[in-house]
Order: sequence, then structure tokens, then C-alpha cells
Amino acid sequence: MAGFSSDDDSNGFHDGDGNKTAGKVIKCKAAVVWAPGEPFMMEEIEVEAPRRLEVRLRILFTSICHTDLTAWMGENESQRVFPRVLGHEAAGVVESIGEGVEDLRPGDRVVPVFNGECGDCAACRSSKTNLCCGFAVDPNRSVMRSDGRVRFYCAGRDGVRRGVGAAWNAANVDEGSKVAIFGLGAVGLAVAEGARLRGAAQIIGVDINTDKFVKGREMGITEFVNPQDYTKSVHEVVRELSKGGVDYSFECSGNLDVLRQAFLSTHKGWGLTVVLGIHPSPRMLPLHPMELFERKMVASVFGDFKPKSQLPDIINKWIIGANKINLDGFITHELPFTEINQAFQLLSEGKALRCLLKL
Repeated sequence: MAGFSSDDDSNGFHDGDGNKTAGKVIKCKAAVVWAPGEPFMMEEIEVEAPRRLEVRLRILFTSICHTDLTAWMGENESQRVFPRVLGHEAAGVVESIGEGVEDLRPGDRVVPVFNGECGDCAACRSSKTNLCCGFAVDPNRSVMRSDGRVRFYCAGRDGVRRGVGAAWNAANVDEGSKVAIFGLGAVGLAVAEGARLRGAAQIIGVDINTDKFVKGREMGITEFVNPQDYTKSVHEVVRELSKGGVDYSFECSGNLDVLRQAFLSTHKGWGLTVVLGIHPSPRMLPLHPMELFERKMVASVFGDFKPKSQLPDIINKWIIGANKINLDGFITHELPFTEINQAFQLLSEGKALRCLLKL
């Protein structure tokens, strides 16, 4: 369960032994959006017990990102399913497990992710992809895979580590390289952090919100470009600053016009553009096929990390270890869960990177 919800203490849930709710329908709080763009309503919902290979979590902390904004506004036609319980960035503990779950037990502290890994299919056994054949991210899915049903109910109705990995895995940024990042939200700044840790010599940040430049400098960005300050194309500015073009560019805004600028900002011959932004528009890529003879483009899902087998090592080495990723720098606001509408307002106005919601 990855949603903006929390078990009520009256349910009698206890970490570890003595779990009184296993196998039962429970009630908890959730922020439900009933129609596109409407304010979230704090509702009491019912959550079914986990079925085979499913896990029910007690969410303790959660945050929101621009993907949630897109879903909230109903901008993507395939995701206009309401009412909804949004959310895919959270931390919590295992409340109960379903049949066949062998490596988790009630009380385990976990971080749910949207991209699964079964460990057995051809994709999971391959080092060339992190998209599991059975549990890869599917943004259009609004029901459980096992039976095509939901597990959340409200008033009788259904409620339905990306940037760093992109720099390390999808681009494999090397020491001394030049990087340009288009869009300095949380994902873009995570790319900057990943590039900094890899020893990039020049990291150029591109955004029209100059308030983001202060935080960007903390994350390792060396130079900033505000497109509104120039009469020439942004890719020309970036290529001048990098003396011929950057080695790697990252498109983190979800804007196709920006994607073209990011693509053209790379160096001819070996430049690589990594697509990270969510593009709900039906518009096609703004590229001529011949342009792909000069530069390359790839897309990255979940930072190309295999979530189950690789994330623990990343946490131990880069979060707990000596060379730490600056995670605290991404949390710009903290609010109680009941103030979720304010959190969405801060994000939509460009005033927050990540607002931590405490349940």
C-alpha cells in the first residue's frame, strides 16, 4: 500500500508479535481526491487484507512530487480515475503479509517503490534492464495485478530514487565530464547530486525559477541558466558555456520543447540525453531521425536501479556510509498529514522540493 494514509491506533496494530489486524479489513485515514483538481478530503477508508504475494503497510511518512500533481489534475487521459488515494513516495512498517510472502514480516521497516522486481524473470536476471517482466512500473494501472480489483474503499466507493540513478546508471557520468540539467525540481537536483558524487567538472542548471539556484548550488551545480535572460536558444547558451556542448544532459521537466533544447545542448558525436520528466501530452518527440546520428537519447525509470536487489547496497554505501548523498537538502518543508493541500500548493507554486508529511 503506497498512499497518503495511516492506520488509526484504535485498530490495535502492534509492530512485530501480537498483530491483531492480520487477515482483517482495517480502517485508516486517507487523503482522498474525488475529482480532478479538487482539494483533498481527509476520509476514513477501509483497506482489505493482503492477498497472495501482497503486503499491507502502515505508512508513517510520505511526500509528494510532480507526478502526483499531474495525477491530481487529471492531465493524463489514461490516469483520469477518480476518486483516488495518491502517493508513491513513503516510508513505513509492514502491518501484515499475504500468502507466499517469504522475505518480509510484520514490523519490518520498509520503503515502498513503484517499480517491482520478482528476481526470477529474464529481465531481473539481466544486467541490461531494471524493468521486471511481471512487476515493472505501469502508470496506467489502477487495480491490483492479482485479481483486477482495488483494496481501498471509501463511503462504499473504490479509492484507488530516480535522479541519482539516472546520473549513475542511465548516463554513467564519469569524472571530469560536463553535465546540463533542465528543470531543477527534486529530480533535477538529485541528478546534480549524483553527478557531483561522480566528480563531474561542470554542472549547468537550467530553470526559469531563480529561487532554485541557491539550493542547486548546495547540490553541486556550478553554473545556472535562466532561459528568460537570453534572446538566443538555451541550447546555444549551454554549448557556449561548455565550449562545444555537454557530455550529458538530463530533461527533468516533462516539457517536449525543453527536451529538444536538452538534446541539442549535448556535444556532437558522443552527447547523451537522459529523459526523466513525465510527459502526459500526446505530442511526439520533436526530433528529426537524422539528428540521432549526431547524438543519443535514452529514458530512465527509477534511476535504472533494481529496487529489491540493489537499493539495500545503495542505502548502506551512500546514505549510511561515509560518502553520503545529501538527502536532507531535498526536504524543504515539513507539515502534518492533514495539511496535504498546503503541501500541494507549495509544490505547484515551485516553493518546495519535497514536503515531508508526518502522519
